[in-house]
Amino acid sequence: MAAPSSPTLPGALFGRLRAAAGEDWTAYVDHPFVRGMADGTLPEASFRHYLIQDYRFLIHFARAYALAAYKADTLADMRQAKAGLAAILDLEMGLHVEYCAGWGLDEAAMEAAPEAQGTLAYTRFVLERGMAGDLLDLHVALAPCMCGYAEIAARLTADPATRLDEGNPYRSWIAMYAGAEFQEAAMAEAALLDDLFARRASEARFPDLAATFRTASRLEAGFWEMGLRLLP
Repeated sequence: MAAPSSPTLPGALFGRLRAAAGEDWTAYVDHPFVRGMADGTLPEASFRHYLIQDYRFLIHFARAYALAAYKADTLADMRQAKAGLAAILDLEMGLHVEYCAGWGLDEAAMEAAPEAQGTLAYTRFVLERGMAGDLLDLHVALAPCMCGYAEIAARLTADPATRLDEGNPYRSWIAMYAGAEFQEAAMAEAALLDDLFARRASEARFPDLAATFRTASRLEAGFWEMGLRLLP
């Protein structure tokens, strides 16, 4: 299965990890859930289930940045982690709640919803890699989320087959992640990977990092599958 043609983020390590993930990366960024958003055929029940679980995911994403601050050994890395944590808690979660309200979902119901197995699998994997490894291991486990969403949205926006008209209920999701603010955040994450690799790693670590990235990519595909099939 060939990787879909798409804009790629700058960043030497991200590019190498993406290439090493091969079909696992393609299965994630070109999942039927993504194709369903592109042409507007994704069942709305699947998207609502995904949105609820994505809210649950953001809670653990914030925990991962708190862990990043603990794992940091420079003030610059601690400040970067603090900024990421604040962005999630003070901005991104609010925007997510506002977006979900348009789909008839309120925050209290989402917070009370049980975590699906796909959510548990991915979030606990990320936190485990951060606990067992170092700051680089943690960010490599997180990279498929931010960098993958940026790639997906940029590719869909550039693809003339994607429906970006008012008849596609998912056009706002695509626009949100294709927007300059999110794309810049993803580029910053890719640059951070290069910086951490230069400071903390040798080439001997690459196979282990690639294995982490590949697993995280598979778990991201599983997150889409959870939404598509309404898996508990």
